[in-house]
Amino acid sequence: MSIPSSAKATPITDPRQLTEYIASGEKPREAWRIGTEHEKFGFRQSDLRPPTYEGEHGIRALLEGIAARHGWDIAREGELPVALARDCASITLEPAGQLELSGAMLETIHQTCREVNGHLEEVRSVAKDLDLGFLGMGFQPKWRREEMPWMPKGRYAIMRRYMPTRGNLGLDMMTRTCTVQVNLDFSSEADMIKKFRVALALQPVATALFADSPFTDGQPNGYLSYRSHVWTDTDPDRTGMLDFVFEDGFGYERWVDYILDVPMYFTMQNGQPVDVAGRSFRDFLAGKLPELPGVTPTLRDWDDHLTTTFPEVRMKRFLEMRGADGGPWNRLCALPALWVGLLYDDDALDAAWDLVKDFTMTERNALRDGVPKHALKLPFRDGTVRDLALETLKIAGHGLKRRARLNENGADETIFLQPLLELAQAGQTPAERKLELFHGPWNGSVDPVFREFAY
Repeated sequence: MSIPSSAKATPITDPRQLTEYIASGEKPREAWRIGTEHEKFGFRQSDLRPPTYEGEHGIRALLEGIAARHGWDIAREGELPVALARDCASITLEPAGQLELSGAMLETIHQTCREVNGHLEEVRSVAKDLDLGFLGMGFQPKWRREEMPWMPKGRYAIMRRYMPTRGNLGLDMMTRTCTVQVNLDFSSEADMIKKFRVALALQPVATALFADSPFTDGQPNGYLSYRSHVWTDTDPDRTGMLDFVFEDGFGYERWVDYILDVPMYFTMQNGQPVDVAGRSFRDFLAGKLPELPGVTPTLRDWDDHLTTTFPEVRMKRFLEMRGADGGPWNRLCALPALWVGLLYDDDALDAAWDLVKDFTMTERNALRDGVPKHALKLPFRDGTVRDLALETLKIAGHGLKRRARLNENGADETIFLQPLLELAQAGQTPAERKLELFHGPWNGSVDPVFREFAY
């Protein structure tokens, strides 16, 4: 959930503008970039509780400290700091104060990893003085939903009211989940379609490899990626595997039709969110919203609405890979390596498509539904998801080698796949490793995770 849209407030006078806006994301290969986003849980060192917004050791103090010490500009909602911006990157707040870095669009994974490490160092430098720490996992391991704080953002108040009307776990999604995702470009409608289909079919592989949310309320929850499970009971109108993406005729127009059928949350009017939760963007186009009679949307409203859909892969003017749990710094670098290797090399993209093109709709959905609980051990055809993951990583590695983007030591981007290769070869997810510790050295407590796995 990013800061307010940077799209222009151009009035929408023709529905074709909606499709043209998506298509305007097309870029030639030499302009393709990599945008990585990740979220993390803050905690107070004294008692492990999530920090509130206000207070001497709160999130507001953290934002203001980062801005003052490291040269970020503060974005405010009213008088309250709610985000930071610098050099085409932003730091934003998720509903319970999870801190998100939305990175700049960069050329190589080497640059991405430097950005991630630089950001974490800046956060640590300020958090240390506030007695705060940060943890990368997919789901809050200790604190109950009612113990999570809420950040003072108007749109979150709207979503907080509306979410329970659509599913049982929407508030958990807002307050107790963290993810890492990567945003990638396409060159044409045909290129978008192929990348979208490959990414959607293989998103469960990413979920399995990154599975790192086995605890709820301080106890094992029976899942390896509970974060992924949460999405299955959040809001059926805006989540899922999007079977229509694999149908003949899919393209920009079909995507726009889908987005138009997703109910709205809000629209920004005079800098303030207006609650239109459940309303139709089609009615907005016609000036028929009861809350705003006669008011019609701009492209900025359209861009905001695009951000309120949460399928496993999302398209705005780029494609977003959304299937992974948050985790430690090396997996924050591994996710873009995985998807860049698969999607930014033609031979790799062809090989990945060959791998998934005969998956049936039933198989795709069985993968998505099964990996939250079973991850790499989920049976698939004559093997398991682990076998699928190893083949996927092999294709991605070849793609990164052919990209041949080298660091100052002459190493290519395949170095960032190593943590995933080790996981897949061992057949043990990060969640399973934490469960072993919980039942062994941690003596049935999740508290050590905040010490042993903090950034």
